[in-house]
Amino acid sequence: MAMAASSSVSLLKSSFTGDRFLRCSRHQSLPQLFRYRQGMNHFSMQLPRSLSGLTNLLFNRRNIDDNTNRKRLRPGIVSPRRKVPKDITKPPYVKSMVPPGIASGPEVHDEKGIECMRASGKLAAQVLQYAGTLVKPGITTDEIDEAVHQMIIDNGAYPSPLGYGGFPKSVCTSVNECICHGIPDSRSLEDGDIINIDVTVYLNGYHGDTSTTFFCGDVNDEVKKLVQVTKESLDKAISICAPGVEFKKIGRTIHDHADKYGYGVVQQFVGHGVGRVFHADPVILHFRNNEDGRMMLNQTFTIGNFFSIQYRLL
Repeated sequence: MAMAASSSVSLLKSSFTGDRFLRCSRHQSLPQLFRYRQGMNHFSMQLPRSLSGLTNLLFNRRNIDDNTNRKRLRPGIVSPRRKVPKDITKPPYVKSMVPPGIASGPEVHDEKGIECMRASGKLAAQVLQYAGTLVKPGITTDEIDEAVHQMIIDNGAYPSPLGYGGFPKSVCTSVNECICHGIPDSRSLEDGDIINIDVTVYLNGYHGDTSTTFFCGDVNDEVKKLVQVTKESLDKAISICAPGVEFKKIGRTIHDHADKYGYGVVQQFVGHGVGRVFHADPVILHFRNNEDGRMMLNQTFTIGNFFSIQYRLL
């Protein structure tokens, strides 16, 4: 969804950040967290032990509170890759199984580029809104992917995640303790789940990128609060964006808001420039940092913050 910040910096909300080869800073390589195995009908999710412990604790604690005996998230069966009409323009990486990583140089646009970015962002927002209406107990994430895929190609666009570094689906559906980049599969959503749906479309040579988290049925208050505060931090970060503002102010703004509620900021994933390429400079860190760089007029980038609840173990 394209959002106009103060002055003329255009912003796109996103959580498709930090894939297996993207950087979380200029000096660190990002650990491989998600791996799709070619020729197999499932994917494996690899989380650092500390991160995995936090997310599992959050949802395991909910099991005790609501007496639902909820099982931990497990991958289901991934259906075959969906087809895209030949007349739809595809991004260059589709023919390669290797993700291109973050392209050098910021995405700064001329008047035509801004117009194209608004169009792709608007379509992505419409698709995301439609996808959210499908969220209910019993629907599978694969069914959501099918609906998203069809709406995108019906509008003459290409679903950007499809074929990116071998990613097999047209949208990312991240349920409960899956932080991001979840692959749609045969698992049905359950009452009390939360799901982040991350939509990116490639229209007229430009990527429009947006995501949000939806509630499935009756979600408990603790999880609702986590989602609410995460959204508030995103809004605060967007509000400070303007030409000349330091990028590190985004991380400080988000981290300060998280601290007020005792939440942690997941540091393994990043925001990024977006436009003619899927992932470009600058790298946007969502936690306190001392990285250099300032925002420029007509620049487009994503902010995708991720929070976790931190419990004190006695």
